[in-house]
Amino acid sequence: MSQVPTSPAAAAPTAPTGASAKPIIPFDKFAEVDFRVARIVQAENHPSADKLLKLQLDDGSGTPRQICAGIRGHYDPSSLVGRLIIIVANLEPRKIRGEESRGMLLAASDLPRDAAAAAGAERKVILLRPDADIAPGSIVS
Repeated sequence: MSQVPTSPAAAAPTAPTGASAKPIIPFDKFAEVDFRVARIVQAENHPSADKLLKLQLDDGSGTPRQICAGIRGHYDPSSLVGRLIIIVANLEPRKIRGEESRGMLLAASDLPRDAAAAAGAERKVILLRPDADIAPGSIVS
């Protein structure tokens, strides 16, 4: 007879292997990061990159925001439209393969990108998002 887990922690997957810890930073440095809720209003394949999607976001500011995210192959662009996600809103804008990216979405993965490629393993990528509806632009703390 098999035993049924009695708590969610007992049924949780094991921690990913190969992930190295990053250096400890002071709280003041972490507090500089502006996490916000955003709604994906348009999603399409990046025209010049096989692993990127180009996302148009409503971040509550009244000004459209575009980000490029390395989630192509993990999500179909049409399935993302309307979803709420968590973004880092105060990253310096940068060009990624000719497209401006003004932020970064938060996602979890079970393997570091390099480790998955080296092992020929499939990497699971999951978008972090609120578990209830909340307005774009809401502060994440």
